[in-house]
Amino acid sequence: MENFDVIVLGAGAAGLTAGIYLSRSRMKTLILDTGVVGGQINLTHKVANYPGTGEISGRDLALNMKDQAREFGCKIISQADIIKMDLNSDIKTFEVDDEGIFSSKAVIIATGGKPRELGLESEKKFKGTGISWCATCDGDFFTGKDIAVIGGGNSALEEAVELTKYANHVTIIHEFDHFQAYPWAVEEARNNNKISFLMEQTVTGFTGDEKLSGVRSTHKITGEETVTPVEGTFIFIGYIPNTEAFHGASFLNDRGEIITDESMSTNVPGLFAAGDVRQKRYRQITTAVSDGTIAALSSINYIHSKH
Repeated sequence: MENFDVIVLGAGAAGLTAGIYLSRSRMKTLILDTGVVGGQINLTHKVANYPGTGEISGRDLALNMKDQAREFGCKIISQADIIKMDLNSDIKTFEVDDEGIFSSKAVIIATGGKPRELGLESEKKFKGTGISWCATCDGDFFTGKDIAVIGGGNSALEEAVELTKYANHVTIIHEFDHFQAYPWAVEEARNNNKISFLMEQTVTGFTGDEKLSGVRSTHKITGEETVTPVEGTFIFIGYIPNTEAFHGASFLNDRGEIITDESMSTNVPGLFAAGDVRQKRYRQITTAVSDGTIAALSSINYIHSKH
């Protein structure tokens, strides 16, 4: 068994920031990630609003964070297959296939989340060949084309407006007769002459051969079926936190998000959370970095308080 001061679950913006702060504070730190280092940052083609960087690719920003954490001595294991974990004991433990058993005095959960999917078979078929969940990543692929945006919240309307910079026309398809977005976001979308609306629709499938050619939907009241001709579709219907491994835990809310206080502490002593996995309103790289900083400092304070 290898012992650490803090183990961080997740190597996205929050987890890597926590690793940087912990390692620089001479805390022996391990970051475990079940995927690749960088998380959702890797899906962002260009990041233009991260302070001090100008415009940078998401992948480059993630690599910079990873290199910085490692320079301070943080150990990082990606593609980790976690077989067993104990988060409730005073000493937390993780058994990782092919790597061994690791223990720590504190744990920071920074496992992030992922966009919610419709769950349709045809959605899987056109994933990457017409269907996307990231306007920033893929918007320019649809320059001069007709596209659809599915959803009715702030993200859907804001991204629809952003996509008009590339697309010839954007059709917003929504399941209700009203939007769940801020009034200014609704007004901006309605005032854009490149956007039209298809309301009270249940999306039932996507059409096309090798590439997407249309979105099939049914009116919820009349049952009338519509096929909207498009070459691209962007889906913004919510966000799912990556907390499947903690199913039934006392620190989760009914949406599966981790509940913390402002110090990123959960109701389990020595257990903290940071980033998109938390119950929170805003999910940006900068807010994840802020969470990671606070969680790191709080875990350091927790460890010192035990001595």
